[in-house]
Amino acid sequence: MENTNALREENKMGVMPVNKLLVSMSLPMMISMLVQALYNIVDSIFVARINENALTAVSMAFPLQTLMIALGTGMGVGVNAVLSKALGEKNYGKADKAAENGVFLSILNFLVFLLIGLFLAEPFYLSQTKDAEIVALGKQYLTIVCCCSFGMYGQFIFERLLQSTGRTFYTMVTQGTGAVINIILDPIFIFGYFGMPRMGVAGAAVATVIGQIIAAIMAFVINQKKNSDIHLNFKCFRPDGRMIGQIYAVGVPSIIMQSIGSVMTYGMNKILIEFTSTAVAVFGVYFKLQSFIFMPVFGLNNGMVPIIAYNYGAGEKGRLIKTLKLSIGYAVGIMAIGFVIFQVIPKQLLALFDASDTMLAIGVPALRIISVSFLLAGFCIVTGSLFQALGNGVYSMLVSIARQLVVLLPAAYLLSLTGQVNAVWWAFPIAELMSVTMTVIFLVRINKKIICHI
Repeated sequence: MENTNALREENKMGVMPVNKLLVSMSLPMMISMLVQALYNIVDSIFVARINENALTAVSMAFPLQTLMIALGTGMGVGVNAVLSKALGEKNYGKADKAAENGVFLSILNFLVFLLIGLFLAEPFYLSQTKDAEIVALGKQYLTIVCCCSFGMYGQFIFERLLQSTGRTFYTMVTQGTGAVINIILDPIFIFGYFGMPRMGVAGAAVATVIGQIIAAIMAFVINQKKNSDIHLNFKCFRPDGRMIGQIYAVGVPSIIMQSIGSVMTYGMNKILIEFTSTAVAVFGVYFKLQSFIFMPVFGLNNGMVPIIAYNYGAGEKGRLIKTLKLSIGYAVGIMAIGFVIFQVIPKQLLALFDASDTMLAIGVPALRIISVSFLLAGFCIVTGSLFQALGNGVYSMLVSIARQLVVLLPAAYLLSLTGQVNAVWWAFPIAELMSVTMTVIFLVRINKKIICHI
């Protein structure tokens, strides 16, 4: 082990100037996340060309897709924090063990959603709507996405291993390649170009999983060839309960947070369907559009978390605090730009999805009202990731529970009683105001408990 450790150079996360380090690690992730967001938007633009019911069906799949992503990213956050901290401590055996157990957990996640795709896709849709066309289209889409989720989970874990060791450029390459393949294949499979059969929403699902599988293969190969900080060896692998416990001690709050997002989306769909299915389609379109604003911030987070965790492990308080301040500044700036875009050109954004006059009447006020929450969200997102990187993800979880379940959904329901669908959207700024209040309180607490003592 000593010889192996000697070959591992000092990681750049401990020596490179902080702003340069943050930009160099985050920018590739932000670019790849923007490509992902572009894919999300283009995917729905093509589906909207089928008909509005197809767009509604794909929108209604979002809660379960959010749950899939929650399990993958939560596990990834845990692996990221444990592995980066181990590298900061020069404990390379622990870093390797974290990586190997992360791969094992990814396989378990896939098996869960394989079963869901086979047996629960139709009941999931029937719980939201009785429209036969929406249920049929949704079942086609969701079954394929769930049963082939091994690509998504493989992509999650192998890209996280690259992020955890500071090799975010490679994750930009793998994510970007998967998304571009997806965008290219979407119209081919959906509309039946180049001799392919016309598959409709099923074609969108097939394009998605092919892009994920190719990206996962690429990320695995790059880890084996280029990632000298981690050595994967599965010949004598046995699941390590203690390591899995450490991963999920950090990751479970993230899983719960995003799972709460799944519950929130499901609840909002139930509230909005009482007005019209068009309102559900608008909500789905909003989530696609807002991803173009939020994804760069998440990319910034993905670059920030390993820097925070590494310098926490190395005892470098000054670098940790500077990373946090810079990240908050960048995130708030990005969200402010998003707010301006949603305020100025909401009609043009909705027109991308073949919006009818009814959809525009609901959608234009929706985008303008919900985007008010952007002005506060950047600070909350970055600070929540700080909590996770320092091993206190429960704070992020509590903020998320309060925001989405205690405030947002009840507020949306009460506002729906006015009989005005446009009133429902005000639940988002109301919930974000509460979120920033709790986040500040927890930040003060974690500063006293941890940061001051580094």
